[in-house]
Amino acid sequence: MNATRWTGIFPAITTKFHADERIDAAGTIKHIDFQIRNGIHGLVTCGSLGEASTLTLEEKLEVARIALEAADGRIPVLANVSETSTREALRYIEGANKLGVAGFMVMPSVVYVADAREAMQNVRTLAEAAQQPVMVYNNPVAYRVDLKPEHMVELADCKWVEAIKESTGDVRRVTDLRNALGDRYQIFMGVDDLAYEGLALGCDGLLAGVGCAFPRETVALYDLMKAGRFAEALALYRWMTPLLHLDVSTKLVQNLKLIDALVGVGSEHMRRPRLPLVGEERAYVEAVVKRALAERPEQYRSLM
Repeated sequence: MNATRWTGIFPAITTKFHADERIDAAGTIKHIDFQIRNGIHGLVTCGSLGEASTLTLEEKLEVARIALEAADGRIPVLANVSETSTREALRYIEGANKLGVAGFMVMPSVVYVADAREAMQNVRTLAEAAQQPVMVYNNPVAYRVDLKPEHMVELADCKWVEAIKESTGDVRRVTDLRNALGDRYQIFMGVDDLAYEGLALGCDGLLAGVGCAFPRETVALYDLMKAGRFAEALALYRWMTPLLHLDVSTKLVQNLKLIDALVGVGSEHMRRPRLPLVGEERAYVEAVVKRALAERPEQYRSLM
């Protein structure tokens, strides 16, 4: 097996744009540096939260390049693969490998709903082409493809498949994976408001969304859980949970970019057809963030 063992907090970073929808390189570098200074252990570019579906292949490579520049070797940078065909995904992997990414997160095709046989073959093909560690993003709620424990058993002979981002929304899946496969894969909880539960069941890390704006708080939750300080972790998690709910939404991009703006670590600029929140939706997020900031535990506060 490959020696890579990813653990900890890996934010799925938002893609920073200017008002005219051009990629904001300076804003991206600033935001990534903010997260690294607050203790994150790695990051993933251009996932669902990163508005991958609105970016060209060349733009995704540009974001990966910017992230690598910002990280400057301090943490691993993973490139998310979500192309509409295996052919295009292979082209993207080739380009990202040339840039020097540390590995890949592989999503199902965002258009075609593959069956398990097709999805497993896609993962295997991309992993073998990458010759780099791969994390499989399993999110049947959003993408209608579910690679179950028995499918991950079949993929276990592919040495490059190192990790799973578990986003079924059913926390029992973590135990089912461990029972079927032991420690063969690193397991990252991909549902923000199941973070405590996932870590309690033995997840190796969190692939976080809200962590983009509250990185030190998210790292503290992970550290407390790994240290067995469950009561302290639970108090922190209860403070975070109203924020974490905002990631589990069809408007997660709008929600989390508004959080970034309210906290002072980003803007709301996004690519259409998405538009900034208005009316009751906006007021609700603003109220959640206002309360969170007022009650923020000072000992875990992210440093600006």
